[in-house]
Amino acid sequence: MLIDFLALSLGLVVLVYAADWFVDGASAIARNFGVSPLLIGLTIVGLGTSAPEIMVSFLASFQGNAGLAVGNAIGSNIANMGLILGATALISPLAFHSGLLKRELPVLMLISTACYVLAIDGLSVVDGVLMLLGLVAFLYWLIRTAMTERKNDILAQEVEAEVPETMSNNKAWLFFWLGLIGLLISSKVLVWAAVNIAQAMGVSDLVIGLTIVALGTSLPELAASIGSVLKGEDDLAVGNVIGSNVYNLLAVFSLPALIAPGPIDAMVISRDFSVLLAFTAVLFIFGVGLSKAGNINRWEGGGLLAAYLFYQWTIYQSVV
Repeated sequence: MLIDFLALSLGLVVLVYAADWFVDGASAIARNFGVSPLLIGLTIVGLGTSAPEIMVSFLASFQGNAGLAVGNAIGSNIANMGLILGATALISPLAFHSGLLKRELPVLMLISTACYVLAIDGLSVVDGVLMLLGLVAFLYWLIRTAMTERKNDILAQEVEAEVPETMSNNKAWLFFWLGLIGLLISSKVLVWAAVNIAQAMGVSDLVIGLTIVALGTSLPELAASIGSVLKGEDDLAVGNVIGSNVYNLLAVFSLPALIAPGPIDAMVISRDFSVLLAFTAVLFIFGVGLSKAGNINRWEGGGLLAAYLFYQWTIYQSVV
């Protein structure tokens, strides 16, 4: 099992770096072709942070390990809100200034609820298609709204500023292909190691997906959010999480539906999706703000982190 854990760790490290290379290369290629930095930030960079989840869930579903794919999608969203936002708020309280960000929160709540309803009776190809159509609709709405408000909305300005600087076409294509190949190889290694660990420990691949794999594939969001808050870009830190959660539900969660449709473990519906919806509702309340402007202070960040750790403990208790 030691070899499997080493392979899993190596796969996660390469996965994170490969995702960065892929995003930088694809962004530079698009920028060299004259695509708007804001459009690049909302699409390539936004989807790129979910590239690890997408590749892992694609390969897991293709190999018949749908539980790992489902656990990765749901577990990553829970980690994004509990671990990442909680840890980020402990470093520096988060304030919500962007009107666009506040409009994204109810959309995320709606998407999370819709995916829960679709999953109750299992995932079908039709469900997967509906999720992808929802992704297209979301991106259209987001791009149109951000382009309209780009001069006045702080989130749109921060997204545009974060797009990697222009690089030569040769270097951009080199980064793109290195990133893509790295994503494919590291995802393959990670799925192989995760399945081996699950079998050796006598637990389901769903559990491994909800814990180790979900945490590992969320590392790009953790780095991005901490980096943003250290630069005083609170809205971008939260926006990264909201965008990643939408992509995880509509792009990542759709993959087991499209590739390996079938029933969903009852525990996912009763426990894991319930936790995801609860975290999403809390984030919505924090973002809208009841008695003051939306924010997440250190105490609230600590509460999010404690809730995430308690959730992980309950998973551990369920398998020992």
